[in-house]
Amino acid sequence: MEYKDYYKVLGVDKQATADIIKKAYRKLAVKYHPDKNPGNKAYEEKFKELSEANDVLSDPEKRKKYDELGENWNQYQNRGSDSGDFDWSQWQTGGRTQSRQRNPSGFGQGGQEDFSDFFESIFGHSRGASAGRQGRRASPGEDYSSEADLSLEEAFEGTKRQLNVNDTVLEITIPPGVKDEQTIRLKGKGGKGQGGGPDGNILIRLHVSPHPLFRVEGVDLYCDAPVDLYTTILGGKALVRTLKGAIRIDIPAETENGKVLRLKGKGMPVFGKKNESGDLYLKIKVTLPQHLTETEKELFRKLAAERAVQPETQK
Repeated sequence: MEYKDYYKVLGVDKQATADIIKKAYRKLAVKYHPDKNPGNKAYEEKFKELSEANDVLSDPEKRKKYDELGENWNQYQNRGSDSGDFDWSQWQTGGRTQSRQRNPSGFGQGGQEDFSDFFESIFGHSRGASAGRQGRRASPGEDYSSEADLSLEEAFEGTKRQLNVNDTVLEITIPPGVKDEQTIRLKGKGGKGQGGGPDGNILIRLHVSPHPLFRVEGVDLYCDAPVDLYTTILGGKALVRTLKGAIRIDIPAETENGKVLRLKGKGMPVFGKKNESGDLYLKIKVTLPQHLTETEKELFRKLAAERAVQPETQK
């Protein structure tokens, strides 16, 4: 009987961790899954082999037994003996099914599965506790990945996107308040689970484009606010921009250039929390009047002269 190298089947080494084995299996299972390759017998057999290897190497007890068998098998082969005469009895962990019912497709029919003779010689025919220990061991479906680009306005308001994931077009809703490089999960929209296992998820990585006016820090927004000289000196109303639209705010008299004003609750929505938002911080940028008339210039000269003599008059 031919020895099956399950590590080679999954493309991992013998020191591979359980997480590495899981990732290797999932990656290959997506490629060879019968649902993606209908009618391809070679891929169907490969998928069965992958599932068998994962079943053994993902189970600590089976993996230990398999590794012990492998060491003794190599010793036996090195003596030049015929592997067909190998004594399996001391390695078997379950009785071999005498009358097994082959499942032509091997998957998804809820009955017995088409295990290799090698597997059954060691572990018997059962792999799970359910269905009289004759069903396939439950395993979660594959997680699929995708990406989406958003403007800051879309991240602020929330939006919809149509994405092509694993040859399927999905319309997804992106909630308000998402951040650049954030990943959102669509639960149960990924690959189908096996043996009663849960379906996988779709993981969507979001990229929020930089904005020409607003800078994002956490849930707060920062922006320069141009205000004319007269309003900063005398005080009054100024029109400023927010991601919800332009609003008028009060500018205190004698507001200095560079002063920062906070608008509470005008920042980014807090992701996943309704009616909660960060703040908007406006940095005042004083704009000087342009193209002054002679009358205006004369008024500024008088003001400058007045300011120049004030210290003398106050003595």
